[in-house]
Amino acid sequence: MRLHWQKRGLVFDPRERSPWMKSHATSPFALPLGGDRFRVYFSTRDAENRASIGHAELDLGDAPRLLSVAERPVLAPGPLGHFDDHGVYARCLVEAGGRHWMYYLGWNPGARPPLFYCAIGLASSGDGGLTFARESQAPIIDRCDVDPWCVLLPWVMREDGRWRMWYAAGIEWREVEGKLQSYYHIKYAESEDGRAWKREGLVCIPLREGESNIGHPCVVRHDGRYHMWYSYDRGQRYRIGYAESEDGLAWTRRDAEVGISVSEAGWDSEMVCQPYVFRHRDRWLMLYNGNAFGRDGIGLAVAHDE
Repeated sequence: MRLHWQKRGLVFDPRERSPWMKSHATSPFALPLGGDRFRVYFSTRDAENRASIGHAELDLGDAPRLLSVAERPVLAPGPLGHFDDHGVYARCLVEAGGRHWMYYLGWNPGARPPLFYCAIGLASSGDGGLTFARESQAPIIDRCDVDPWCVLLPWVMREDGRWRMWYAAGIEWREVEGKLQSYYHIKYAESEDGRAWKREGLVCIPLREGESNIGHPCVVRHDGRYHMWYSYDRGQRYRIGYAESEDGLAWTRRDAEVGISVSEAGWDSEMVCQPYVFRHRDRWLMLYNGNAFGRDGIGLAVAHDE
């Protein structure tokens, strides 16, 4: 699917809105509320760089505009010593059993910056996504033999009686010119209930030469095929990539066809990353982040089928 994206600029700026929302609106994803109204969730940072999950309501029609901003987070960092005590980042919502399930990443810093550890937790909402409670104080997916370092932001969908997950998995850390460099790629897991996940180490999007990190998958099934947008890193300058699949397992990268890149100047001139793609009315919409992983907020791009 070849799409040519037209940028509409920043649609949400999180900076200096509250003590828990000082900067960043990272990893956006949306819940439709009817018409052109959407609740857009994101992770935001306080003055100590601790991340909470908040939301803003946006009109994403022909003239996008901000409608309201949450006064408090829907999910804050966990208690000291827990897997998510330094921050929480979410990627998607899944509706099941009358509740909205939010799969999120919780992280802790390592002994030597920028080393970090993270695992995947689950929170749910029974009031339409206004508030969330943790389903467990412990992660539902953590390090194991096939993922020995960490597991990162997942994309989850229910399909044909099974739960499917695409997630970033840490491979290793390397010492590169006196600095630590992380390496991770995108893997696949399945579940019968959305809680207990089976992982066999299947890699969907492996690293290419010169790449260190691939993550933030967003998977859409359209016209009988699977389409994935993701972030990939080449020398700390993230770009948005694109791949296609017949079964969601074996993927063909088509990054040259993604149809969006950095701008010549401004908030997304250094990187574009963390895309969330969905169809609304007769258009495709993409929420995404720019420089410094969404420091300045959330951007919107629009495309039509070609």
